[in-house]
Amino acid sequence: MATVIAPAQRFPALLGDFLAYLGSERGLSRNTLEAYRSDLLQFAAHLERHGRDALAAGSDELELFMAELAGGDASHPPVSPATLQRKAACLRSFYRHLRRTGLIDDDPTGDLRGPPKAHRLPQVLSPAEVALLLAGPRGSDPAAQRDRALLAVMCACGLRASEAIGLLVDDVDLRRRVLRTGGEGSRQRSVPVSSDALRPIRAYVDRGRPALVGGRGDDHLFVNRRGTGLTRQGLYKIVQGHARAAGLDDRMSPHTLRHTFAARLLAGGKDLRSVQELLGHADIATTQIYAQLPAEP
Repeated sequence: MATVIAPAQRFPALLGDFLAYLGSERGLSRNTLEAYRSDLLQFAAHLERHGRDALAAGSDELELFMAELAGGDASHPPVSPATLQRKAACLRSFYRHLRRTGLIDDDPTGDLRGPPKAHRLPQVLSPAEVALLLAGPRGSDPAAQRDRALLAVMCACGLRASEAIGLLVDDVDLRRRVLRTGGEGSRQRSVPVSSDALRPIRAYVDRGRPALVGGRGDDHLFVNRRGTGLTRQGLYKIVQGHARAAGLDDRMSPHTLRHTFAARLLAGGKDLRSVQELLGHADIATTQIYAQLPAEP
């Protein structure tokens, strides 16, 4: 007579096989495997409470599990939307594996989705905080001139970090007060440069940059002390250093300056389509999030 294996006894074998597959075939890290293990053991406990079998669970059972997590109870608080998203992804991966190995015929997670992620509003600086940041680089040495120009460009033109470090000298037309940069999908766009930003850029181009570059032939606008183009890490170090000196490092990154640029334009009456073009967004939906920010960033 064949031995009947109870669902609760069968699950550890299913889990072990799945984790072995993730580790050997997909090369996932130990931390990721532990997260999968934790999520699936929680699901196993749910199945055991309800007398269910993982191989026989349908979409209704999975939806009930997710609903219990979202609602919480006396033993645990409600699970956040981001965590529910992760657990739903884990279950989809688990059941795809069971189907791939022939243990089930139909995947019950086909329609399983976590709740939509809550979108955080971008963090922006106030005009006073921008002024404080821009006043940070002091002195007349070439590095200080570079930092003043770099911060001015990022605040006044809303560039991505990759765009700022990718600027070439010829991309900036000081006479026409405009710079050219590549957007998403390498699309070129022109961005006007304000008078306030023009002064530190001109000073850097005329004096600071030649001193840093020396006899080297690097074409990048922003260069390091060795006269070669700034790296992303170098740019972050510069921005964070001046943000820390201004007491803003707890809420600052280079992208914060881009957010601030967009919010200031909308607060000043610019329409979404114009802001989209200046930011180089491929989809206006990406720009629309700035319309949700307070009128005074």
